[in-house]
Amino acid sequence: MKKLVLKKTSFDAASGKSAKVYKINYAEELNEAQLDAVMHDTGAALVVAGAGTGKTRTLVYRVARLIEDGIEPASILLLTFTRKSAAEMLRRATQLLDGRCEAVSGGTFHSFAHGYLRRLPKHLTALGLDNNFTVLDQSDAEDVVNLLRSQLVGNDKKRRFPRKNTLFAMFSAEANCRKALEIIIHDDYPQFEEDTPAIKQLRDFYVAYKRKHNLVDYDDLLVLFLELLRTNADLRRDVQKQYRYIMVDEYQDTNQLQHELVLCLAAIHENIMAVGDDAQSIYSFRGANYENIMRFPDSFRHCRLIKLEENFRSTQPILSLTNEIIRRALYRYDKELYSRKSGSTFPMVIQCDKEAQQSQFIVQQILEYREEGLPLDDIAVLVRSGFHSFDLEVELNRANIPYQKFGGFKFVETSHIKDIIAHLRVLVNPKDAVSWNRILLLLEGVGPKTALKVIDAIVAGNVTLETAHNLGEIARGDEQIRRLFNLLARLNTEKLTPSEQTWQIIDHYRPQMKRKYDDYKKRTKDIETFGGITERYRSINALLADMAIEPPVESVEDIAATGSEDEFLTISTIHSAKGLEWGVVFVIWTLDGRFPPVRAFDTEESLEEERRLFYVACTRAKERLFLTYPINIFDRETGMVLGKVTRFLDGLPEELTEKYLLADEE
Repeated sequence: MKKLVLKKTSFDAASGKSAKVYKINYAEELNEAQLDAVMHDTGAALVVAGAGTGKTRTLVYRVARLIEDGIEPASILLLTFTRKSAAEMLRRATQLLDGRCEAVSGGTFHSFAHGYLRRLPKHLTALGLDNNFTVLDQSDAEDVVNLLRSQLVGNDKKRRFPRKNTLFAMFSAEANCRKALEIIIHDDYPQFEEDTPAIKQLRDFYVAYKRKHNLVDYDDLLVLFLELLRTNADLRRDVQKQYRYIMVDEYQDTNQLQHELVLCLAAIHENIMAVGDDAQSIYSFRGANYENIMRFPDSFRHCRLIKLEENFRSTQPILSLTNEIIRRALYRYDKELYSRKSGSTFPMVIQCDKEAQQSQFIVQQILEYREEGLPLDDIAVLVRSGFHSFDLEVELNRANIPYQKFGGFKFVETSHIKDIIAHLRVLVNPKDAVSWNRILLLLEGVGPKTALKVIDAIVAGNVTLETAHNLGEIARGDEQIRRLFNLLARLNTEKLTPSEQTWQIIDHYRPQMKRKYDDYKKRTKDIETFGGITERYRSINALLADMAIEPPVESVEDIAATGSEDEFLTISTIHSAKGLEWGVVFVIWTLDGRFPPVRAFDTEESLEEERRLFYVACTRAKERLFLTYPINIFDRETGMVLGKVTRFLDGLPEELTEKYLLADEE
């Protein structure tokens, strides 16, 4: 008789089966919901991961668990939206388990498609490409479009034709949204609808040019790869067989093209796990389709839904508010975030009399927190749009509080605000050649040569603001130049405040801005905000001195640690702040008509995305959340006076927030 021996194992009481002993103790490292996602084996699964619930940790542990279970690392595909996040996940998985994790295929959709296309020379030939094709970045692609645009349109100035960046945005939207170009133009660029035939012709020229010169742009990588998969059954089977376990991060940010690619890759085995949060879908302007994550479960025969609801970031009072905000969304997955973090401070909703008072209050609070020992690095001011922080930036500079701004330029760095400031500078210093060059070239029909002649005459003292008639032959009888001189001379001699001078310059500049920028409507709000800021000044010199601030930094996540001990307050658009967190967060301009903006009132989809954006802003806070709004704000675009708190707070249970009216101490 054979001798029997006891082998130690663990026992799964629920299934009645012996459970595998892992190197990593997953049950101790993860909460119940995370463990459920990590142990999901085959078939489709959607992990709805609420804000701050550890979705990255879940993906890292699932990669490790699959490999511990004997899954070949090369058969695992991890798709993310940045190369940095994919590399970080695989690095953490390697530290957690071992070097086998390095063999996992991880990267962005585009890098994955690019790698495959390079390995398919015979298939590329059918598409008119060689495998040594060149990938155009956005700037290069726009330059190609501009070259073809000049050939098509030439010197025809009878009507305004879209600029190169607008045209490329149209072509990109057509590819990523999987919509016909005429629909893109009708929905997003109605001012160019009459030019649809010419734009379509230019698109065809662009496609032909790329093929002729063996070029592809960023969007082509996915379009061509998906086309090859759909038209070549053998290739499709090989790719589907290679990647039997697929995970996609941030699924709420996928566009229609990416969604179709995912469905194609997982069509046979359906071993796909999508991780994301419907409540944080805020990138429709980039082509992201909110419906992808909502209809994901219906795309497969069987799909498990797993919810991560324990938040490791915020205190419960903050989560109670954010749960209620998103509960009112029209389309959503039901989830209730909760926290074990201690904290009893409620979010504060603060009404201010005017914008300047809002800015002064925030600066006052920041200084108080700094005195209490809270680093500036742990404080953030979040804004719906970049121009919302303009007044605050002036106040921060006055208080000598260092800050970095992310997600767009500081307002004095935007070209249209620079145009306005250039007019003001020549009032103060008529020999400012740089500013003169800028404002002269804004005039239709005035080129560099004419501008240089005018500037030389001014610098030489032959012409002043008051003696425009001395321009003589220099201006070639250009009435626009004379009108500009007359305007500036009048502003210089009349007893006007800086604000009155600025508004007259803005009225003069509006038609120039409309001619210069395809997106002039968006820029209108910027120049009107700047006009409002000037109302606090008594001299142009003081105004221009305050406007001389440091240039901005582009992105929060792109900043690497410098080793410096310097601290900076963060000012960020909400779009740029997604995924980040701070101890204290101020969300400013929570005023209906500013957040959400008036333009969002037009469609249900726009309002719902604004609600999600507000939710993202509030869930960035760990301990303290301030929601501030000024009242009695006149909106020049609509002619309305704005004075109500954002509709996303209006009508919520009183016990969720503490409400205050800001008043001067005396």
